[in-house]
Amino acid sequence: MKKSLSIILLGLLALTGSAKKYTLFVGTNNGGATEGIFSYTFDSSTGDLQVLSKPVVSDNPMFLCISKDNKFLYAGNEINNFDEKGSGAVSAFRIVKDGQLELLNQVSTQSPGTCHVTLSPNGKALAASNYTGGSITIFPVRSDGKLGEATQLIQHEGNGPVKDRQDAPHAHSSLFDASGKYLFSADLGIDELKIYRFSDEGIHIEPGQMPFVKMAPGAGPRHFDFSNDGRFIYVINELDETMVVLEKDKQGFKIIQVVSTLPEDFSGESFCADVHLSPDNRFVYGSNRGHNSIVVFSRDPRTGILNPIQYAPVEGNWPRNFTLTPDGGYLLVANQKSNNITIFKIDKTSGKITYTGKQVQLLAPVCLKFLN
Repeated sequence: MKKSLSIILLGLLALTGSAKKYTLFVGTNNGGATEGIFSYTFDSSTGDLQVLSKPVVSDNPMFLCISKDNKFLYAGNEINNFDEKGSGAVSAFRIVKDGQLELLNQVSTQSPGTCHVTLSPNGKALAASNYTGGSITIFPVRSDGKLGEATQLIQHEGNGPVKDRQDAPHAHSSLFDASGKYLFSADLGIDELKIYRFSDEGIHIEPGQMPFVKMAPGAGPRHFDFSNDGRFIYVINELDETMVVLEKDKQGFKIIQVVSTLPEDFSGESFCADVHLSPDNRFVYGSNRGHNSIVVFSRDPRTGILNPIQYAPVEGNWPRNFTLTPDGGYLLVANQKSNNITIFKIDKTSGKITYTGKQVQLLAPVCLKFLN
C-alpha cells in the first residue's frame, strides 16, 4: 500500500514539476488609444491566461521582440508621424517584475509604417521593417538596452502585379539567421525574400552573394521561419495564400515546394499572416485571415517537404499573429477583428490543435511574444 502511494505521489510531483507559468506580452493595433502593450501569465497546467500587470502606454505597437536574456522588450510603432517627420519608431523597454515594462527610449526609423522588429542573435543590433516606407532600418543596441540612432536605412525598390497592394515595396518582416551573419527580409510589394550580409562592425548590412529569392508574381511574402538546422526556410505568402519551402544549396536558397494554406473546397477571400515551426520541427503552422483558420502541416525532417493535415477554426476573426508556448504544448492566436486571444492545445504526436474553450478579450491584439 505504501509503495503504491509513493508511486502515485511521485507521479503527481512529476506532473506538477512539468507544469510551468509563462509571461506573455501582447502588442495591439490600438489606433491611437493610450494603452498598447499588455502582459499576461499563462499556466501550462490549466491553459489559463490571466492579466499580469497594468498595460503600458505605447502608440500602435504592432510587433514585439524580446532579448534572449529576458531583460529587454522592443516594440515597432506603426505610425507615420514620429517627431512630426513622417516616420515610424521603435521603443525600448526594460522588463521588470511581474510583467511590468519601463520605457528606456524611443528612436525614429526614418521611414513610415514600422510593422516588425527583430534582434540579432548576440543582441547587439535591431532591424526594423517599415511596411509603408518599403525599407529596413538598422540600429545598434547598447549594453543598457537602449537603442542608438539608426546606422543604416536600406530602401527597397520595385513593385508587383497586384493593384493597390504591390504598387511599391512593402518590407513586412526581417529575421537574422542563427549565425547572425545574415539578415533576411520578406517584402510583400516586390515578391522577394531579400538576403543581406550583416557585420557587427558599424552595425551594417549589404546584399548577400544571392541578394534575394524571387517568389511567384503576386505572391506577397509576409512572414517566414527557419528550421532548427538552418537548411530550410518556410515563407508564408499573404496574397496568393501559399506556403513556400526554400532549401539551402551552394548558391543560396532554392524553392522546392509551393503548397496552398487553404482547403481545396474554399472559394472565398483570404489572406495569410504568420508562420511558425513546432519546437521539434516536425510541424509547421500558418494563419489564414478570412478563412479564419490555422493550417497545420506535417514536415519531413529529411526533405523539408510539407503535407497539410488540419485546417482548424481560430474561434475568432482575422488571426494576425500567433505563437506557441516555449514547451510546444499550446498555440495562442491573436484575432484582430474579433478582439480576442484564443487558446489551443497541441497534440505533440500528431501536431494537430484542439480549441480549449478558453479565450480572453482584448482590443485588436496583433502580436504575441512569450518570455524565452
